Amino acid sequence: MGTYRKRPIRYPLFVLSIFGIVTFVLLCIWNIGIGIGYGLGFVLLMAYTWKVEKITFEETEKHIESISFRMKKVGEEALLEMPIGILLVNDQYEIEWSNPYMQGVLNMENLVGEGIVNISDDIYVLMKSEETNEDTITLRDRKYRVYYKKEENLLYFFDITEQIAIEKQYFADRTVIAILFVDNYDEITQAMDDQPRSLTNTMVTSIVNDWAAEQGIFVKRISSDRFLAVLNESILMELEKKKFAILDTIREKTAQKNMSLTLSIGVGAGSSSLVELGELAQSSLDLVLGRGGDQVAIKQPSGKLKFYGGKTNPVEKRTRVRARVISHALRDLIQDSDQVFVMGHKNPDMDSIGASVGVRKMAQMNDVKGYVIINFEELNGSVTRLMDEIESKSDFYENFLTPEEAAARMTEKSLLVIVDTHKPDLVIESQLLKLAEKVVVIDHHRRSEDFIENPTLVYMEPYASSTAELITELLEYQPKRAKINMLEATALLAGIIVDTKSFTLRTGARTFEAASYLRTNGADTVLVQRLLKEDVDTYIERSKIVQTVNFVKPGIAIAVGEEAKVYDSVLIAQTADILLTMKDVGASFVIAHRSDGKIGISARSLGEVNVQLVMEKLGGGGHLTNAACQVESNSIAGVKKHLEEAINEVLEGSSES
Repeated sequence: MGTYRKRPIRYPLFVLSIFGIVTFVLLCIWNIGIGIGYGLGFVLLMAYTWKVEKITFEETEKHIESISFRMKKVGEEALLEMPIGILLVNDQYEIEWSNPYMQGVLNMENLVGEGIVNISDDIYVLMKSEETNEDTITLRDRKYRVYYKKEENLLYFFDITEQIAIEKQYFADRTVIAILFVDNYDEITQAMDDQPRSLTNTMVTSIVNDWAAEQGIFVKRISSDRFLAVLNESILMELEKKKFAILDTIREKTAQKNMSLTLSIGVGAGSSSLVELGELAQSSLDLVLGRGGDQVAIKQPSGKLKFYGGKTNPVEKRTRVRARVISHALRDLIQDSDQVFVMGHKNPDMDSIGASVGVRKMAQMNDVKGYVIINFEELNGSVTRLMDEIESKSDFYENFLTPEEAAARMTEKSLLVIVDTHKPDLVIESQLLKLAEKVVVIDHHRRSEDFIENPTLVYMEPYASSTAELITELLEYQPKRAKINMLEATALLAGIIVDTKSFTLRTGARTFEAASYLRTNGADTVLVQRLLKEDVDTYIERSKIVQTVNFVKPGIAIAVGEEAKVYDSVLIAQTADILLTMKDVGASFVIAHRSDGKIGISARSLGEVNVQLVMEKLGGGGHLTNAACQVESNSIAGVKKHLEEAINEVLEGSSES
């Protein structure tokens, strides 16, 4: 507009006037009559043009003034009347000016001179922050999005209360899919007659339907042991608050009928895609079943997991159909491979070594070369004695390789079998997982979030006493081209004896069947006892740790090693086992420094306290009655404090449910 006020259109009119005068003079010189005629016409045309220019300028001036006035008025009204709060603040964080809307928000007639801290601590924190210039702040029970312009010390407030309410409602109404699986249903009902089976069906369906109706969940039975449930996020939050009480309900009501039925639930949440929710629910259920059932897993698209339940020990499966199916599948994989490599966990124990020896034997039974991967620098007393026996009394000591030797021999057709662990960071050499095209996982621990990627075959049975028990069952269904020798049978039996504490913990009927099979094939129990002997110094070290014991809760004992001393991981575990044999001890925890620079915790329980849940809160895992973790810390006292907090959380969760 300012450019127009300089009237730039007059410049060409001046030029045109000069051009007309010059033309008039030239025409008069040439012909006076024509010149005078041209002059009169030019004067009339120019007079009209200048008049039009003047009128147009005046009208434009009036229009500009009108718009300027209206814009100024609208700007003032916007500043004073629009539902946007504005505060101008000085360097002392005092209000210098506010618009009327902000006065209404704070219900104060005069804000000038008021300190920002008196209005809201959150606003003061925002103004002091170097990282952000916006935040959501609550004022008088309403939510405001606050933007801070540092250069002008200016604050803008936008009311987003309704927006947040809509967002909250949206997230609360998002669909959640759950799959409910009745554990051991087939095994319990297969021997029943039609009428008892029908009554059991009705009872289970009634319990689930009553629970669903009470919570507002749509549930549909899709097979004899499976239900599909559809709910929303708000219902899921309520179920989480109650720790999924349906788990206790179905366990207790079926127990009254002398049936050990439990419920496993896989939940998919946090996605708008129904397909993805279904996949998450199935993945969660697989994880729950891998952990022994009788619990709930909730999985988000980000991979985040929550677990509830898991109060009971996994129930031993009476049938061995799955063992036979897995054994045949493993046989086919071995026969399609040029070599079989077996790898256990770091700092291997008898179960890991025994299971590895058993898998190597499977390869031999199928006429395929088998090798056990071992780090000879990580061996402890009993395993070292076993290796000495193998070196002196067997012909397969040469089949033990270091990780480097195994990596050099591995080909695309090689099979890698992982035993006694399923966590990639716990295997002897994680790089070998990337080299192997085919990976098999055989383990008896409860499945954790961290799992080996894309295994070809997984055999995880948390009910089993040991991986050696699982391997022994698999061996029975392999081709009988090579008989198990005494040392191989003894190694497997030693693994079972160590993990069951001489058949006293986690021992089922199938454990004794496996031990019987090994004894039949020449397992030497006297040799096992000789391998498991310990020296006097170890016994004394254990006793010193036991002396530090104190009870943080009735029945829960914690013992600690010395701050300046490093302990063997096996000694830590043995101390926890010994504490569990003491009177009035239902759960034991032993904390001590390890050789890898971390602080280790070994946890044991008689079953009333789920030590697996406690260890998972500290980054570890294991079984309900046998678990452990390693913590990056330099202070045993600090780790003990975190352990006590984790114990309290688990116990509170159990009591709430």
